[in-house]
Amino acid sequence: MSEERITETRTPSGNTHTTHTVVTDDGHRSSGGGAKWGLVIILAVAVIAAIVIFSQMSGAEVAKDNAVTDAANSVGEAAGQVGDAAQSAGEAVQDSVTE
Repeated sequence: MSEERITETRTPSGNTHTTHTVVTDDGHRSSGGGAKWGLVIILAVAVIAAIVIFSQMSGAEVAKDNAVTDAANSVGEAAGQVGDAAQSAGEAVQDSVTE
């Protein structure tokens, strides 16, 4: 808020002097309260969004790790079956040679 003050002074000889003074009182009031709350809300939404995104990314990493583990287990089982088949074939060859 600003206020304009005009002061007229007359000297004994009859001369008139006019003084204009503008008083501004904006420094004592708090301004921007709504903007501050708006920024706080925007910041909170950004933090929540970041948490959701990072939690979904870590879930994808866990799923990928589980898929790799399952694939490795399948390969290990297949290798075991190949080993068992080779051993059975070796035993069959040995049995046929000894007979």
